Amino acid sequence: MPIPYGIRVATEWSWRLLIIAAAIAVLAYILVQIQVVVIPVFVALLATALLLPAVDGLTRLGVRRGLASALTLVGVLLFVGGLLALAGQQIATGFQDLYQQVVTGVEKVRAWLVHGPLHISERQIDSAFASVQRAIGRIQITQGVLFVGTTVSHVVAGFFVALFATYFMLYQGERIWGWTVRLFPRRARTEVDSSGRRGFGSLEAFVRATLIVALVDSVGITIVALILRVPLAFPIGVLVFLGAFVPIVGSLIAGSVAVIVALVAHGPVVGALMLGGVILVQQLEAHVLQPFLLGRLVKLHPLAVILAITAGAYLGGIAGALFAVPTVAVVNGVVQHLADERAAAAAAAARPSARRRSR
Repeated sequence: MPIPYGIRVATEWSWRLLIIAAAIAVLAYILVQIQVVVIPVFVALLATALLLPAVDGLTRLGVRRGLASALTLVGVLLFVGGLLALAGQQIATGFQDLYQQVVTGVEKVRAWLVHGPLHISERQIDSAFASVQRAIGRIQITQGVLFVGTTVSHVVAGFFVALFATYFMLYQGERIWGWTVRLFPRRARTEVDSSGRRGFGSLEAFVRATLIVALVDSVGITIVALILRVPLAFPIGVLVFLGAFVPIVGSLIAGSVAVIVALVAHGPVVGALMLGGVILVQQLEAHVLQPFLLGRLVKLHPLAVILAITAGAYLGGIAGALFAVPTVAVVNGVVQHLADERAAAAAAAARPSARRRSR
């Protein structure tokens, strides 16, 4: 009995898709095993996409490219380090007052639980706190210290790998890309080169759009916090700026921190006003900036952004959420470029046949 055509086609597609999925799984496993190198290189690619226009501008002014790359990189490090240092100083200065406010707030909550409508006894509250303390005490401190030490060493090593990779990508990016293209078969090099440049262009557009969104979120939420006299307004703004590089999710978490600080410091009314300010800023981002910048410049639908972040966070944690959207942006740019090339080639091939038919 002959196999129906539809089943035969579905079978052929199935085993090919299984092979592709297996190859992707093996590649993902390899990347996870060498993530100490992979993550810094991805960070370097993002930094290169952000800083490349500044390096090109200094080069056009007559500065040697190596020096221009070094000056740009050092300038960014000083700027970010200064922001973090200033934020840390303000946190250290205001931490004691905030701690006292937290203690007062906890005592108010405790009094409300005892004398409020719930009528929870102090013995039950003390028992709950004791259970939490016992749970914390069961954590193996030695393993925790070893884990933190290993993580810090990985972070330090990753920082220097990302630093040197960014410098050489800014300085000799064309040479590095040319060497990469030469790894492919000769017939495919032209298409690989054009696709890679188009993908990197999409990455540049994504990084610039994200930077603008991060600045707007940070400035907006900081202004709201200053108007409401929320403590640690500047560190909150820095946190919002850094968190906005994970689209949607990062700014949401950072905004939640601002609401919690306002609630603890000034009570529910100011906390509600801070929540309203955060929602207003994020609505501006979601309905104006994100559709205009990510939709028009990067050509990514908001649903694709949310799905990419969810999948990236599930598969790779924080790093996966950070790199998911730029990866999708690059893939989208490459696919669109290849589709445009195919369409242009088909149109060019159709013109001679149309001319022959007209004759």
